[in-house]
Amino acid sequence: MAMDAYDGAVAELSKLISEKAGLKSVAAAKINQITAELEASSKSGQCDPVERMKTGFLHFKTEKYEKNPELYSALAKGQSPKFMVFACSDSRVCPSHILNFQPGEAFVVRNIANMVPPYDKTKYSGVGAAIEYAVLHLKVENIVVVGHSCCGGIKGLMSIPDNGTTNSDFIEQWVNICSTAKNKVKSEFKDLSFADQCKNCEKEAVNVSLGNLLTYPFVREAVVNGTLALKGAYYDFVVGTLDLWNLDFKVIPSLTV
Repeated sequence: MAMDAYDGAVAELSKLISEKAGLKSVAAAKINQITAELEASSKSGQCDPVERMKTGFLHFKTEKYEKNPELYSALAKGQSPKFMVFACSDSRVCPSHILNFQPGEAFVVRNIANMVPPYDKTKYSGVGAAIEYAVLHLKVENIVVVGHSCCGGIKGLMSIPDNGTTNSDFIEQWVNICSTAKNKVKSEFKDLSFADQCKNCEKEAVNVSLGNLLTYPFVREAVVNGTLALKGAYYDFVVGTLDLWNLDFKVIPSLTV
């Protein structure tokens, strides 16, 4: 609509120029004015990232930080969260919003498809460091793995061909952490549509991640001692529901405990 107005104005000005001499400079100025107005109008619908972050922080500071000085004063001295949460990096599933966690309540790790890899000192040291810190230093009492609907990472996992062909540098290698969930769903739900298979895999991958948590010796020890609980969750943002479950792994004490 804006470009139609621009083209119409230019056409009218061109007609004036052809009919009357000495109007070229006036016409040029008018065209420049219209162009500038159109550019400003188009930019007004865009997000200024710096301004967005500034206004966001100011809102947080005035509405939360300054209204709860006791909380933030306590947090300045340290943290003692009761939860560690594994959640997806998906922008639609922020765990602090979904579960209404306040600052200091949850130690959060977010990655593609909210996966927990098995214990490996070199391959997955970043995740291992986070788990170790949460369990041994922060003494969290719960580790929750939160899956979610319409997960692109799980869709990617379910789309990997049987021959293992990959099309990315990192994504497919990462989501293959839960390849056992994919294999189970493909076997048990082969008659379902691909979308329904993905939904089942979104939940089954949570269980695989919970199982992988037990490959960390300090997690296993804490579970055996009753100081740590592992929980699965599934957030469906299409219908606005949250499923929670505990898994009975029938854990036996490790020989090293």
